[in-house]
Amino acid sequence: MTDRFQQNEGDRLPGKVYLVGAGPGDPGLFTLKGKALLETADVVVYDALVSPPILAMVNPQAKLLPAGKRRGYHSLSQTAITELLIEQAQQHTTVVRLKGGDPFVFGRGGEEMSDLVAAGIPVEVVPGITAGVAVPAYAGIPVTHRQLSSSVTFVTGHEAAGKYRPEVEWQAIAQGSETIVIYMGVHNLPKIVQSLTAAGLAADTPIALVRWGTRPEQSELVGTLATIEADMTATGFAAPAIAVIGQVVTMRESLAVCRPVLQTIETGTLLPGLKVPQGSATTTGHLATME
Repeated sequence: MTDRFQQNEGDRLPGKVYLVGAGPGDPGLFTLKGKALLETADVVVYDALVSPPILAMVNPQAKLLPAGKRRGYHSLSQTAITELLIEQAQQHTTVVRLKGGDPFVFGRGGEEMSDLVAAGIPVEVVPGITAGVAVPAYAGIPVTHRQLSSSVTFVTGHEAAGKYRPEVEWQAIAQGSETIVIYMGVHNLPKIVQSLTAAGLAADTPIALVRWGTRPEQSELVGTLATIEADMTATGFAAPAIAVIGQVVTMRESLAVCRPVLQTIETGTLLPGLKVPQGSATTTGHLATME
């Protein structure tokens, strides 16, 4: 922790920062506590993957500050985000740090909370529904099933360079988990598939990629470890997406009738400058677009 993170001296006590999980996208999955905080916040610092309908819940008088990070689009560094949160907490009573999914599941919430605590800023976490559970469910894929899978492992496909163990232990994952859910793994998927098959996972193991899961533009690409790279190339399938690997993927077609109805985004409620991400325009090969 450097000096720039330390609380400024003065009579005013700092406000409180809430690390709020926005869930995977469907506004109906956002928590009541999170909604109440958005409606009363002075400042909302939000990530790139937070859906527009959730941002539309923000107090109209609140200051909205984008701080999103996606591959190739980094509006602020992690250090700058922490500095921004400290600065806003020193000036305002209620600061919401709005993060996609759950703050503590590959959301760097633990890092932000540690920095805020070290700077003397009051902070609280409000969990959200993580994409690794909700997105497969909206695609008709249960991550566990008594006859197919008694274990599930969440893995990041995008690791930090300075991590104490620089590599995911794919051997242990391939041999120890019946369902594997990979976050942020589309760009590195060929390498991940190679690592899993080298670790003993069968090439015909089913895999599903779900893009913009739980949103109206949700689309899915289903194949096997042997075919998925070619399928991605043929369909132009791109991030952001969750990958689900395992026999539970075979449940997708039989459970299609049970899928939730995806909520339509009413563009009239969007805040100025917010854009709705575009879904797939066509259905090609194994690519399925939710209607």
